[in-house]
Formats: sequence, C-alpha cells, structure tokens
Amino acid sequence: MNTSMKRKVQRKCKIRGYNLKVDAFDQILSFVSRFEGPDEDEAIDLLLDELEKSLNSTIIDKETVQHVVSLLLEADDAMPESSDAAATTSAICVIDAFLIPKYKYDTIRKQFYEHPGSLPIHGDASAKSALYRDRFLLLVQRLSRDQHFSKPAFESEFSHFGSCEISPIQSLVGQTGLFSENTIVVAEGEMLVEGIFQVLTCGFPPLEDRDKSVTQLAGHDFFGGGTFTKEETIRLEDMEKRAVNDMFVIFSDIWLDNEETLRKLETVLDGFESVEVVPSLFVFMGNFSSRPCNLSFHSYSSLRMQFGKLGEMIAAHTRLKEHSRFLFIPGPDDAGPSTVLPRCALPKYLTEELQKHIPNAIFSIAIWKLIAFYNMYLLGYRVKFYTQEIVFFRQDMLYRMRRSCLMPPSTEETDDHFQHLVATITHQSHLCPLPLSVQPIIWNYDHCLYLYPTPHTIVLGDRSPQKAFKYTGITCFNTGSFAIESTFVAYRPCSQEVELSAL
Repeated sequence: MNTSMKRKVQRKCKIRGYNLKVDAFDQILSFVSRFEGPDEDEAIDLLLDELEKSLNSTIIDKETVQHVVSLLLEADDAMPESSDAAATTSAICVIDAFLIPKYKYDTIRKQFYEHPGSLPIHGDASAKSALYRDRFLLLVQRLSRDQHFSKPAFESEFSHFGSCEISPIQSLVGQTGLFSENTIVVAEGEMLVEGIFQVLTCGFPPLEDRDKSVTQLAGHDFFGGGTFTKEETIRLEDMEKRAVNDMFVIFSDIWLDNEETLRKLETVLDGFESVEVVPSLFVFMGNFSSRPCNLSFHSYSSLRMQFGKLGEMIAAHTRLKEHSRFLFIPGPDDAGPSTVLPRCALPKYLTEELQKHIPNAIFSIAIWKLIAFYNMYLLGYRVKFYTQEIVFFRQDMLYRMRRSCLMPPSTEETDDHFQHLVATITHQSHLCPLPLSVQPIIWNYDHCLYLYPTPHTIVLGDRSPQKAFKYTGITCFNTGSFAIESTFVAYRPCSQEVELSAL
C-alpha cells in the first residue's frame, strides 16, 4: 500500500469530518487497493459517500466499513456493462456545512491559518466581535494587494503624522452598491486640522481576480471540497469541457400546498422527461409552503403528505428518476429550528415520504456551493462542477438589502437594483452583509457565508424579478418565484449559459 494513497484517504476523511478507527482505516485501504489510477479517487469518494448514509456519528468503525464495502461489491457485480449514465450520478455526497474549515488571517505573518479544534454553535461574546474582525481582515488582506493601494515609493507629507498614504483609486468614483450597516467601505478624503476626516467619495473594496486569490491561499481549502493536484486539475478541466450535455434546472418557491404550482411543476417535468438528455440536477429551493412555517403553523402532517405527493410526481417520470439528482434547499419561511444562517436542512419528518419514492433526493441547508460527476460532491452549502465553484443561496436579499440601505444606491452606472445587489455581495465577499439585527448569523460559522475566493457562478433564489448578470467574470442570476411568476432557470455549467425560462 503506497503512502500517497494513505494520505489521500486521510485527507478526504478529514475534509468530511470523519474520525477513523485504525481497523476501519485498514478496511478502507483494502477496498481502495482494488482500483488503480483515476479510479482510485473515485473509489474513495464513492465509499465515503455510501458510508455517510450509514453513519450516526463522525466516528467510523471496522464493522460499518465492512458492511458498506460488501454492498458496493454486490452492486458492482449486479451492474450491467452499459450503465454509464447511472454511474455518472452515483458518486454524490452531502457534507455538512458546519464542517467547512475555518481560516483566520494572521496580520503579523500575512497568511491564513486553519482554526484549530471544533466550533460550538453557541459562541461566547468574543465570537461576535471576531465575526466582524475576521470579515474586515479578509477584505484588508485582499485590498493590500490591489495596485491602487500600494505604498508610495517616496515620503509624503502624511508620513510625518505616522500614517501611510493610500493612493487615489478612480474605480471608486460612481461605484454602485447597497450600503448598509456591517458593510465595509473604502473612503477617500482628507483629514482636516480639527481632526475630522472629510470623505470625498467612498465605495466597496475592489474585487480581486480569482486566480490571484487562489495563489495567495497557499493550498488552503476555503471551499471545503478538498484541493487537487495539478494532474487532477488538468483531468477535471478536460472532463468539464466534454460535459456539454450537463444541465441544472433550478426553481424557487415550490408551494406544495398550492395545486396550481404543482400543475405547473408537472408540466415542466413532462417537458424535461421527453428531451434527449435529461438534466443532471434539479434544484428545488423553498419556500415549500405558501404560509410561513412558524409557531402559528399547524399543518406539518399535511406538509409531510404533500412532500410525499411531490415524490410520487417525480417518480412517475422514469427517466428523470433514474438519471437526475434532486436537491432540496429550504427557504426563509420553511420549517426548522430557527431562521439563523446557516440554516439546517428540512426536518426528516417532512421529507421521509418523498425519499421513499426518490432515493436520489438530497436535503441540505439554505446555502449551497456544488462538485460533479465522478467528482461531484454536494457540499453542505457549496457545490463544485469539476473545477467550477457554484453558489446557491435562497433568501429574499434584494428587498431586505434595499430596506436596510443607509443611502440610495448610485444610478450613474446602472439603475438595476439586481446589479447593485450582485456588486454588494461580491465586493463584500459575503453572501449576507446585512446587520445581524436584520439577519441573525451563527457567530462561529459566519465563514460559511464567505464568497472568497470569488466563485464562478452565484445562483440567488430571490422573489424579485428573474434576472441574469455577468459581473467581472462571475455569472450571476436570480430564478424568480416559480409559484408567483412561473419562472425558473436552465443552466449549463460547462459553458456558463443561463436560460431564463417561464411557463
């Protein structure tokens, strides 16, 4: 057994938060040794995917591994030779968002380091102040590499006051965005003799090219899906170029208690059932009820039955059931312990009936980023398509950001508020830069909402009108509300092509 394989297994288990007993580790190595070359990675991923379905804790013992290995080997013996299509969707794994690694910035060493130990859900008072400090330092280290903010080569008059001069930056003038409490800005102005800093113009910190950010991270995995070697990246890029038929169909607001919504959904599913190549992934974002599931909601048993009916509807479309994956992301008014971010998955009580019909259904939290076929991992809030990072976020952000604005956004460059929203979250490197009084966030897990390095695609499930916008190389789009406006989106990640659709 070579050392690189052992390290690979240990790394992948660590990413998922698993603790291996020694005999369990030996069992995994024994299984993986059956495979060679690129199949080795796929075998590890597939085994860990199946293990997750059997685990009640993060500790893995020998008996659990033996059971899963025997099932995989039986399935392999029973699988026909022509089952390529089924194989492409078999290696999908859900990783809990609360296991995404947290990195903090060391201002002395000028580098990131991984936060040691576990993070409690209920942080102490220092965790709240750390939330703001970590956001600030994330943007400061990015800003320090921008050419407009390089230190002057010669002394200036400001240096006599013990300050460093920041050169003017023209890109700030007229920059659009939604300014609220908690957003971090760069202000240009002058210090008056009476000690008042007079601001002439201000804007968000400039964006940094993704490749430059990745280079600076020195191998740190902010995404949580593991890092790839140069050879693995080349292989994934080649696979990505050939994945021209892969398509994601994305909905927001699937009201299961509304007959009209279900009729419209069945019409859409009928259409995709008949196409030559069915979509790889269907993403259903909440809300899943037309009424908020709060303390006054007393129809949970009814909602459970409605999820079951949805499962029956999907199962009636044989090709979709066999070849597509179905991802369910809760909305802001769906059932759950609280509305704090990151949100938990939909309660198992509600989804059990659906999963009886659709074993490919995946339920996770309200924020997602993606990794696909044979290398497709649905991470507990992040999704990656081969080398591409894709973010899904279900929240009515535009309305809430506009309500929280301290000043009207500039219309010099655009009067499109969706573009203002996209500029805000990307420049802030954060999905939800709202005040905590407006949108509570678990203090110790604020890093789960970071948009750093910048992703390739951002998918927003927002009730505002359906829009698509390419911003500094980032593909951004909003699905709109399927229940209200009958809108949805078909997205081809290979070409980053967005098809805004409606009935």
